[in-house]
Amino acid sequence: MNPILALIIANIIWGAASPIFKFSLENIPPFTLAFIRFFFAAFLLIPFIKGFKIPSLTIKEWLELLLGVFFGITVNITFFFLGLQRTESINAPIIGSSGPIFLFFLSIFFLKEKPKLKIFSGMIIALIGVLIIILAPIIFDGRILALNEVKGNLFFVLAMVGGVLHPLLHKNILKKIDIFKINFIGFLFGSLTFIPFMLGELHHWSFSQLNISGWTGIIFGVFFSTALAYTLFNYGLARINTEEVGLFTYIDPVIAVLIAMPLVHEFPTIHFFIGSFLVFGGIFLAEGRIHWHPLHRINFKFQISNDKSNSNIK
Repeated sequence: MNPILALIIANIIWGAASPIFKFSLENIPPFTLAFIRFFFAAFLLIPFIKGFKIPSLTIKEWLELLLGVFFGITVNITFFFLGLQRTESINAPIIGSSGPIFLFFLSIFFLKEKPKLKIFSGMIIALIGVLIIILAPIIFDGRILALNEVKGNLFFVLAMVGGVLHPLLHKNILKKIDIFKINFIGFLFGSLTFIPFMLGELHHWSFSQLNISGWTGIIFGVFFSTALAYTLFNYGLARINTEEVGLFTYIDPVIAVLIAMPLVHEFPTIHFFIGSFLVFGGIFLAEGRIHWHPLHRINFKFQISNDKSNSNIK
């Protein structure tokens, strides 16, 4: 399959994820849904795995693999689901698309980069757009009770950070391990991290309470958003430059809005459009394109050892 097509399909699925999971979380607790999603998706991959030999990775590579899973699944999904319970689902993909902004400021504060005025101005504009979306419930509605919605938006920011670190840590490993095998390991390890929290939820919720919304999230989560989308994403990630992967995340907001309107009755407001325009416009101004991901500049900061033979992200 063409890697570009694989990434497009993966992001269409993930664009649909925020309203579908918000609909599902009306019935099933977040960590229970997260565990089911990844645990059963892992076993769906077994028929596609060529041999069950333990991958021959160095200690550094195992750490990169597990850290990538921790950030890309545990951190990302935890705060994504918690955010969905508190604020509008259509905010998730816009905030998720702001990864380049945070990578840009990381390069300034930690790597002492000296950006050009054009890039800096564009990123400031994009940051203002993100802040408008995050703080909109208070700025435009003036409701103190909207603090919970702001908290949900901030959870989306934390989810985005986890999602940004995931491909950075897995890029080199994908060259050494079969896609299905790395997904199996990731899904299984990721699902286990949700168990302690799920056990707490099961004290006040039982599977006998499942209804159509809960089953929708489980079926979509296991088969599409996890098994299929992650496989397509890793397939594409292994075949194109990591800094280009961010381009495809801009599909997500469009799909999210189209599904959120009929499913969870969320409709984009004027400040949603203003914030989105500033985010995408600012990134475009900064680099002349809407997918500025300076992963290659911060890659060495995340190396586990001083071995830099595979340190370049391309």
